[in-house]
Amino acid sequence: MKLFLGEYDHALDERGRVTIPRKIREEVGAKEVVLSRGFDTCIFGFDTESWAREATKQLEAPVTEEKARAIRRYMFAGAEKVEVDKLGRILLPTLLKEYALINRDVMVIGAGDHFEIWDASNWKRYAAKLTP
Repeated sequence: MKLFLGEYDHALDERGRVTIPRKIREEVGAKEVVLSRGFDTCIFGFDTESWAREATKQLEAPVTEEKARAIRRYMFAGAEKVEVDKLGRILLPTLLKEYALINRDVMVIGAGDHFEIWDASNWKRYAAKLTP
C-alpha cells in the first residue's frame, strides 16, 4: 500500500508547473498522476492504482442514488491525468488551479492514500485550525 506523508513548500514556475517532492514521487512510482478537485479547496493527487481503487469505489454506488451521482460528477468532471516530466514536475490544469485558488506558492502535503496541493496561504489557515 502506498502511503503519502509530509508537508512540502513549493512554488509554481512561470508555466504553471510544480515539482512533486521526491518522497511523494517515490510513492507515486510512475510517470503519470491523476489530479482531481479535492474537498476544502485543494487539489487531490493520486497514483494511477489508487485512483483506480477510488474510482471503482465511487462506481459501485448505485447511479439511482442522488448523492452517489453528485459525488461521481464532482470527482470525474474535475479530474485529469497529467504527466510527470523527467524533473518531477507536473502542469497544474487551469480548471484545478482556479478551483484551489492557487497563485504561486503552494504546499504539497501527504494525506495517506493520496497527496494534496494547496495554495500556501490557504493551507496555513486550514492547518492552524487543526492544531489544538
